[in-house]
Amino acid sequence: MKIIIDTHIFLWSISDPLKLGKKKKDAIQTMSNIVYVSSISIAEITIKASIGKLICDFDPVEVALESGFEILDFKGTDALLLKDMPFHHKDPFDRMLIAQGLSNGYPIVTDDSKFLSYDCKVI
Repeated sequence: MKIIIDTHIFLWSISDPLKLGKKKKDAIQTMSNIVYVSSISIAEITIKASIGKLICDFDPVEVALESGFEILDFKGTDALLLKDMPFHHKDPFDRMLIAQGLSNGYPIVTDDSKFLSYDCKVI
């Protein structure tokens, strides 16, 4: 199965894996799964670091790849879904992750309950 991990799940998995519940940890650690960190999460981390909302003293792409994750680029076809997407969630990064999950048919591993308001699959 191919899955996308939300930004906070990526950060927890590399810094504090005990925050991950069993179901989420199992999905991430199952060897047959391809686990993606979205380019949207990379952008979110670097933007928040640049404005002082997050301390990031590492290269998130390098750490993702070293951790066994793959990077999933955000495509124009992913972005098209944003036009008609309801505003259950106001965070633009999360909205783009939801659109990416819907566009590709990949479930998203997240602790954000607002994702459940959309038709995307959530772990």
